[in-house]
Amino acid sequence: MNWRRAVWIALFIAVLSKAWGQWEHRAIHPADGAIAPNEPLQADVNGAPVIALGRWTLTPRATYDITARILSREDYRFDPISDLAPLDLALGWGPMSDNRVLEALKISQGARFYSWRPVTESLPIELGEVTKHSANTHAIPANAAVASKLARLRLGGQVVHLTGLLVDGARDDGMTIRTSLTRTDSGAGACEFLLVQQVQVQ
Repeated sequence: MNWRRAVWIALFIAVLSKAWGQWEHRAIHPADGAIAPNEPLQADVNGAPVIALGRWTLTPRATYDITARILSREDYRFDPISDLAPLDLALGWGPMSDNRVLEALKISQGARFYSWRPVTESLPIELGEVTKHSANTHAIPANAAVASKLARLRLGGQVVHLTGLLVDGARDDGMTIRTSLTRTDSGAGACEFLLVQQVQVQ
């Protein structure tokens, strides 16, 4: 095989891979109505043993079980905690999994935050319900298999079931993280750090 042919084959593979990635992460469009109606389930795990994960030591704070619509996702490679949490998922449940509500909102992510703003004159729900029924989740894959499943999650209308542990943590260089333990907070410190142990697409 001459070098020109090898270059063309490599370029073809690269283009095909990019196209596949775009197809895999395309938005999907479910019917109207709450497609993830249930509240997340959480239970304290006081005294649970710490977990070593790479350079991190994680302290479990609660078990966590959530079935939610993926409102947005943001991947991170170079920020200070990307070695632990390479993906953030903005998740919505109850009214925040309903097309009719989401059409009235502009949702975005960046710098480890999830934000929203109204794009219509009136919202079909109270503003406080948006906060109570959505959250930005820093997803920590428990192993390579979970990491692979998380990487394939799609935008928009996909419903995902995640189970695992809400954790605080410390890295060997002094970096620390602290999870939220409530769905009613907002702003800095309101995100969940979830050690994802199982991923199921609904």
